[in-house]
Amino acid sequence: MLTAEEKRYVLANAYIPEHSVDLISGISGGEPFLVDDCLVFWKNGELILNGYPLTSTFDLSQFEAMAHRLRRRFRPARISYIAPQWPLPLAAGSGETASDDYYTLALQDVPMSAPVRRNIRNAGRRLTVEKTERMDPCHQQLADEFIARVNPGPRVKRLLDRIPDYVSKPYGGAVLNARDGQRGLNAFYIVDLAPADFSTYIIGCYSRRNYITGASDLLMSALVDLSRQSGKTFIHLGLGINEGLRRFKTKWGGVPARPYRMGTVELKVPTILTGIRDFLKHL
Repeated sequence: MLTAEEKRYVLANAYIPEHSVDLISGISGGEPFLVDDCLVFWKNGELILNGYPLTSTFDLSQFEAMAHRLRRRFRPARISYIAPQWPLPLAAGSGETASDDYYTLALQDVPMSAPVRRNIRNAGRRLTVEKTERMDPCHQQLADEFIARVNPGPRVKRLLDRIPDYVSKPYGGAVLNARDGQRGLNAFYIVDLAPADFSTYIIGCYSRRNYITGASDLLMSALVDLSRQSGKTFIHLGLGINEGLRRFKTKWGGVPARPYRMGTVELKVPTILTGIRDFLKHL
C-alpha cells in the first residue's frame, strides 16, 4: 500500500492517466504500491503493472526483471500491464494485446478553428455547463444509451459502472454537465484533476435523442478553462481508440504524445500454459 508521501510523489511526477492513484484503484479494485519507480496494483490474483516509470526512462530489460520478481512474489493467476513497448512474446500473441497512442493537448496555446468556435457559440445558446462531484440517474441514462449505441468493450463498461463512486469521493474527479433550458442533461464529461501537471478527459456521453450540435465542443472548452484555473499545463485526452475520437482530439489540437501498449497473460489457461512458461522464463 502507498504511504501518503508516496502518493504525493506519484501525483507530483505523473504524466499518464494511469498514474492517478485513486482513479486506477477505484476502477481496478487493486491496491497500489511502488516498485522500481513504477506503480503496481494487486487484486485477487491479478498483478497489474504500470510500465511507465515516474522519473526515469523506460528500459525494457528492467521492466521484465521487475515483472519476474513480482511474479515470484505474488504467484498471480493473471498479469496485466501497460508499457511503451511489448515484451516480445506478448507481441507475438501469447495474450490479449492492444496498441494505441496517448493524445495530449498543451494548454499554453489551444488552437480553435472557426467551426469549433461556431459550435461552442451555438451550443452555448442552448446549453449551460456546470461542474459537479456526483452522478445521478440522468447520467446513468446517458451511459446506458451510449452502451446500447456503441457496444463498447468490457473495460469501458466497467469504467462506467465504477466511475460514479470515484467522483463522489474527494480524490480529484469531477463531472462537467451540459444542461438544456429545462435542466435536462444533454451531455457530460468525466474528468480527473488529481495529478499535479495535467487534467484527464476520462470519458464522455451525449444524448442522441436530444442531440445538440457542439455539445462536446462546449464541454471541451469548459475542460480547457477548468484545467487552466487548476494550474495544469496540459490535458490528457486519452487514447486514439477510433477514427472518430482521433478526429475530435486532433481538431482541438491534440497530438500523439507517447506510445501505449497493453498486454495480459492468463497464467491458468491450459491451452497457452506452455507459451506462458516460456515467456516468464525470460522475464
